Order: sequence, then C-alpha cells, then structure tokens
Amino acid sequence: MKFALPYGDGTLTATLPDGARRVSVEAAGALPPLADLDHAVRQALAKPLGLPRIRDLVKPSDRITIAFDDHTTGSFGPIRPVAIRAVLDELGAAGVSRSQVRLVCANALHRMCRPAELARLLDDALVAEFQTRLSCHDAEDREQIADLGVTSERGYPVEVSRLVTDADLTVYVNTNYIRGFTGGWKSVCVGLSTWRSIRVTHDPDGMSMSLQRNRMHAVLDEMGRHLEARLGRRIFKIDTLLADAFHAARVFAGGVDETRRAALDVQTQRFPSRRAAASEPVDILVYGVPDSSPYAIWASVNPILTLISMGLGYLGGMIDAAGKPGCTVIMAAAATDTWDRVHHPSYPDVWDRVLTHTRDPYEINARFEDEFARHATYIDAYRHRFAFHPIHAILATHPLKRLRRVGRVIVAGPRDAHVPRHLGWEVAGSVEEAVARAQALHGRGASIGVVEQPGMPANPDR
Repeated sequence: MKFALPYGDGTLTATLPDGARRVSVEAAGALPPLADLDHAVRQALAKPLGLPRIRDLVKPSDRITIAFDDHTTGSFGPIRPVAIRAVLDELGAAGVSRSQVRLVCANALHRMCRPAELARLLDDALVAEFQTRLSCHDAEDREQIADLGVTSERGYPVEVSRLVTDADLTVYVNTNYIRGFTGGWKSVCVGLSTWRSIRVTHDPDGMSMSLQRNRMHAVLDEMGRHLEARLGRRIFKIDTLLADAFHAARVFAGGVDETRRAALDVQTQRFPSRRAAASEPVDILVYGVPDSSPYAIWASVNPILTLISMGLGYLGGMIDAAGKPGCTVIMAAAATDTWDRVHHPSYPDVWDRVLTHTRDPYEINARFEDEFARHATYIDAYRHRFAFHPIHAILATHPLKRLRRVGRVIVAGPRDAHVPRHLGWEVAGSVEEAVARAQALHGRGASIGVVEQPGMPANPDR
C-alpha cells in the first residue's frame, strides 16, 4: 500500500504493508467558500447574536478599538480588511469618526509584525490611513496593561491591554477556528493579555483542541465573564470559519459567547472526536511532518517547531487517540539543524541548554519557566526586534508530554540525523526502514495506522 506523507516542502511516498489503515483527522465535509465575503460580513453585522448592532451600541464621541488576529492563525485571505471596513461603516452610521478608532494586532506573546507584514494582513490603504493608530500588542509594556484583578470563582488573574479598557467599545475580528482551539475568549484574554494571565492556560496540561468540554476555554470563559463585569460593557466579536487558508466560509457576529457557540455548532458537525478516528488503537503510528508551523509564518522553522510543536503537538493528537500505550511513532520529517535567530532567539537556548537537562515538560516548566519569562535580552528582542517572547520556546516543549504514551519515536528521512537524536529519538533512512524496525519490536502482525492530515501553507503569499 502506498501513502503520500507531508515531508519538507512537499510529500514523500511510502510503501507500507497490506493491512495498514488510514486514520483521518480531516473534516468530514468541506465548507464551500462564501460567494460574496463583504455581503456575508455586513449581513452578520446587521443581525448580531446576543447584542444590538454596533451602530446602536455607540455614540459619536466614543473611542473604539478594533482588534484582529495575528499571522499565526493560518488565515491569509481578505477577511481582516473586509471586516474592519464593514465595522468602520457601522460606526460611521452612528456618527463615530474614523479618527476615534484604533486598530491593534492581537499577537499576545507571538512576535509583532513589521509594517509590511501588517499590510499583508490588512492592506496598504488601511495601514496608510491609520498609521500611528495601528499597533501590535506589547505584553511587556506595563504602562499599556490594565490589571483587572482576579476572577471570583477560581482566582485567575485577568490583565488586558488598555486599548480594551479605555475604549467605549472593543470589536474583535477572529479569522479562523482550528477545531475548538481558537476563537471565543482566547482572542482577547490571550491575544491582548500578558504572561501572568496567559500562563493559567498555557502549561503542559492546559491546551486543548476539543470541541466539547474544552478545559482551556472553560478557564478563558471565566476570565471573559470577569473582564466584561469589570468593564461594565460587552466585547463585540466577529468569528470566522474558513473554507481554506484564503477563503472564508462562515461569518458570525455578536457577543463572544454567542458567536463561539454558533461556530462550534458547525465545527462539531464537521469534526468527529479524534478518538473515533481509529476503531482500534494501533501498535505503530505513521505520519508526515511538513516544514511549516503557525509560528514560522514569514519566518522559518527550527527543530523544536518541527519535531515537538508540530510533530508531537499539532499533529500528535492522534497519538493519544489512535496509539496503544507503548506504541511506536514514526514521523517522516526533513528535520534540519537550522535556526531563525531573529524571530526565535530563545529557541536555540532551549534546545542546547534546557533539553540537554531534561525532556520532561513538567520539569522544564518548574525549572526554567521563570528564567525565560523574565529574560531581559530576549524580552527586548520581543519588544523591539520582531522576536517571539522568550517564554514561547518553553511553551513549544509542552507536547513532549505525549512521550509518556509512546514506547519510542523514529524519525524517517531527517536531513540532519543528529537533530532527532538530540531528543533521544531514533533515526531511519526511510519510512519503510522505520516500519520494519518497529515490526521487529511489536511483531509482524503489529497494527499500523497512517494519519491523513490536511496540508498547511508554509509561507503563504498574496
């Protein structure tokens, strides 16, 4: 049986034993792209869920913040500028001048965008019009952060940009739902927040793509309720489901909770539980890892992003769903010893120093979290030189927790064999060689699952 696996910038074909079965993580049905995106956005704004229209929420003297997703969401079509212009028209209908509107990219602890990159997310005309009223969120600028105290239920700290607290209305443009991972209160309570608040959900056990009973969003919902109670007003949200990376398929507008429910209703119908993807757990799980990452858009991947963040994280959800305890995981991954020291300066430090001490993500958190969260040189690079916040490299190691279920990992076809060996993993020249080695361990009758996954644009361009 022949299988095409993502590998590097393309695919490779692997010939596997008869009986190997496909395990799919793709949606049950594709969503067709909207025929008229502008009309769909304006229609959603005309009939918002759970809130009045924007034009009925504001008065002419109000100050407005429009926040939007950064470049890591895998959405590269025109949803941002189309939605922003539609919101500006709603505001104009209420007499609010465009000069009273601020735009902010909700990049959280991700790197800030250069002006040319903001123009790719928006367009040249919006960047030229808003100029100094267009910015990227700086989670380390304490003068621009408001401390709203802690939630009454579980005491979660809620900090948020003053562009939210000082505005009379905040409108957030969300540009993609990755299963149940994005959207909802994650947009504001992470995207426009600080490490102090973000760390509540960003630990080895905190992140979840689940569409139902999502533990991460339960925390964020509590933070969102607290935020709106302290503000004394609600956040207005635009949520988007994609047909593909460049085309929107659904647009919802209204309250944060209401738009998320509407988006999840559609997502739940499309995506079955990952645990239902395999009728029986397998001994050997095979999948490809492309040279792409949400955190390498307009940048480049590195070994942590390729093997841990993508290999065990975004793609590794099937390990828990379809792999037996003690299974062998085979990744086809190009894996090169290359580092983007401009955008990811703290990553080589974690690779060379942290991962030589331990590959236990819980120990990594305990021993190194505070050091990297406060690292002055790397924080300066985040604030002034378009780098990811230093703690991000620690967060990228969290998927190592999946190794607790895995007997061994074999990386097939690495271009630099010492890279996977640095993690204590084995290396094979081909997927076929890796499978034969795994069969020698599990037996010739070992069950094999091959994960089918959707493609992902590495560095999309317009």
